[in-house]
Amino acid sequence: MKKKMYIGNCPFHATEQSLKEFIASCGVDVTDVKVITDRETGRSRGFAFAEIDESADINAAIDAVNGKELEGRALKVSEAREQQPRASHGGGNRDFRGGQGRGGSGKKRY
Repeated sequence: MKKKMYIGNCPFHATEQSLKEFIASCGVDVTDVKVITDRETGRSRGFAFAEIDESADINAAIDAVNGKELEGRALKVSEAREQQPRASHGGGNRDFRGGQGRGGSGKKRY
């Protein structure tokens, strides 16, 4: 199983290739980099995940990259955590009344 690093505070226009090259220049053998993008705009959200080989020392890799500056931004690197399941936002049985107000005293006026 490959090990993953979280890389925060990335420049917003950094590409997967530019990050991979930068991390390699720090002495870390990276197998893959994934820049996380906004679903709506496709723009970078300012963080990425990098995979290193399972035989590599994750702590040494983190130490090699953490705090290093890329285009004036100090990268914040840590071991990636497993993604937690997202909480449900309900979704069912909502009563949308299309703007009909419910004001008043509750008495019918005829």
